[in-house]
Amino acid sequence: MLLNLSNHNSKNWKLKQKDTAIELYGSIYDMEFPEVDPNSSEEEILKLVSGYEKKICLILSEHKNENNAVHIMGEMTFCFALINRLLRRGIECIASTTERIVPDNLDGFKISKFNFVKFRKYIL
Repeated sequence: MLLNLSNHNSKNWKLKQKDTAIELYGSIYDMEFPEVDPNSSEEEILKLVSGYEKKICLILSEHKNENNAVHIMGEMTFCFALINRLLRRGIECIASTTERIVPDNLDGFKISKFNFVKFRKYIL
């Protein structure tokens, strides 16, 4: 099972990303990414991380015999702390990689298009 902890619910993923997730992990479980207050202290971030670490471990414990990973992307300090804790527990964490396409517009506005390429493991 791929536990998706990001601001992008898998219902909104393009077909290639969904198909790749299913092929690699069998199923997708969406978990809402927390609102991380930009004024939070490091201690507040760690408290939030601890809560999510417990929730993730509980969910994954219910799927012990499956190929599990956590797709985690979002606020950097939260992700960094949580990924480090999960990796130390032997839980695979991955990010989605994309190709960014930004055409030059004469009006000065940029519209970015992101095409999913693959999932990449976080490493220590």
